[in-house]
Amino acid sequence: MADNDAILISGASGCIGSTLARLLHADGRALVLFGRNRESLDKLAVELPGAEVLVGDIGHADTLAGTTTFPERLAGVVHAAGICEGRPFADSDPAIIREHLEVNLVGPSELTRLALPALRAGRGSVVLVNSLVGLYPWPGWIGYAMSKYGLRAFAETLRLEEFDKGVRVTSIFASRVATPLQAKVHAQEGKEYVPDEWVQPETMARTIRTVLDTPRDAELKDITLMHQHYPRP
Repeated sequence: MADNDAILISGASGCIGSTLARLLHADGRALVLFGRNRESLDKLAVELPGAEVLVGDIGHADTLAGTTTFPERLAGVVHAAGICEGRPFADSDPAIIREHLEVNLVGPSELTRLALPALRAGRGSVVLVNSLVGLYPWPGWIGYAMSKYGLRAFAETLRLEEFDKGVRVTSIFASRVATPLQAKVHAQEGKEYVPDEWVQPETMARTIRTVLDTPRDAELKDITLMHQHYPRP
């Protein structure tokens, strides 16, 4: 990985993605801002001179090959895009489950596949923002849980397949992060949302930066990031 190799951030205009982009830009890193909303990405790019904008819809994986081009080398691909809607299985809707799988699993896997030549050339890292729901079952979130368990399996398999090609893979299993998505989740649960009680986007961004900056003699396989009030045994 060369210092000037780019890092692609999927979901770059979202809360975690944009926070990470600002942090890495301040470090002097080259960036590719990926997402489906060009207006939001262009607005962020104005803040971050030199950042490249790449528009694609992670929720429609079959369109990515025709719309997505990459630099020759990538130091990393960070998957920070995602959706979450709570619903128990008895009340589930196949369309909603399918959407979770497309956005949270199929899209990231296809984007990674397309980026593999650049990741191999740059001996880069794939960082997947997962969830504690990807480790432990949680009732009422069937579509989200299915997608996050799948993302975990994808990471484990990709790591084994790409290890000898120099590509590292890290999953970050995070508890609740203070983002607009978390506000929506609280509303679905009928609970008061207090952002300061949860993991801050800046903390998540710094954690991702640590993964990307880990020297080549080591690999951070899995990270579990819990908020300060998470119950402990």
